[in-house]
Parts: sequence; C-alpha cells; structure tokens
Amino acid sequence: MFVLGIDPGLTRCGFGLVEGGLVGPESFRAATAGVLATDPDAPVEARLAQIYADLGELYDQYAPDVVVVERVFFMRNAKTAIPVAQASGVAVALAGARGALVRQFTSQEVKLAVAGYGAASKSQVQGMVARLCALSSVPRPPDAADALALAITYLMVARLESRYPVVT
Repeated sequence: MFVLGIDPGLTRCGFGLVEGGLVGPESFRAATAGVLATDPDAPVEARLAQIYADLGELYDQYAPDVVVVERVFFMRNAKTAIPVAQASGVAVALAGARGALVRQFTSQEVKLAVAGYGAASKSQVQGMVARLCALSSVPRPPDAADALALAITYLMVARLESRYPVVT
C-alpha cells in the first residue's frame, strides 16, 4: 500500500510517500519525500495553481492508495492559517477527485502515533520517522519529514482499526 503524506503550505508544501502494509513488521519504506515550493511574490491564485499542478503530477506518478493531509487544528496567526488551509483544500480536493482515500490528522495525533507522545518535539518525531523507515539520517527539509510522519500515522492507525474494528 502506498500512502502519500502532505504537509500543506503555500510557500512550502511537504510530501512523503511511504510503502507499508496493515500487517507484518512495524517498519516502513520511505519511497520519496521532498517539498513543492511556490514563489512568495506570485499571486495566491498562481501559487495554488502551482501546488495543484505539482500535486497532480505526484498523484499521477505514484498513484497513492491513500492521501493523508495535516489537519489545520489551531494556529495563533490567521494570516498563516488561511494560506495553509487553502493549500490543504487543494490537496484534499485533488486526492478526492482522483479517487484516493483521504484522511486528515492533527499534528498532535501525528506526534502520538509516531513518537508515542502527543507533545513530542519536532526533532523527536523526525528521529522516529528515520528510525521507522530505517533511514540513515533524518529526512530533510523538515516539511518532508513531517509529510512522511503523516503517512506513517495513517498506516499505524489503519493497523489498529483493522485489528479492532468498530462495532455498530
């Protein structure tokens, strides 16, 4: 199963593709990771169109089974939150249009799943990403590591959900 994590942002949008299954060893394989960047001097609509085009190429190239986008849960600065929410909306809509399952997790949920502690530091999460994917070093830039952490979170949550189905 291929899971694409997206750490949305208008200037830098992190992405990370992880291969893993719902059973078996707890290690995962990081297939690719990086950052999609836009020109901060360009108009917002041009930047969102660039993110749309770049994410579309990623979706076409890797055909992920699941796309996981960080949920904008709380930000102190609305000036920062709005562009992040716009980029997040592009990622979610594009994945839905391509037929991928879409999940969203808050940063606290990612920290809990990957590091075992909901208030873990960024460096602790990034270190666990490297460890879980058997990487020799922490993925850089941090947006790419965060995207890999989102993909790993989905796989961990899906494993639990498959072991303990919700009874209605």
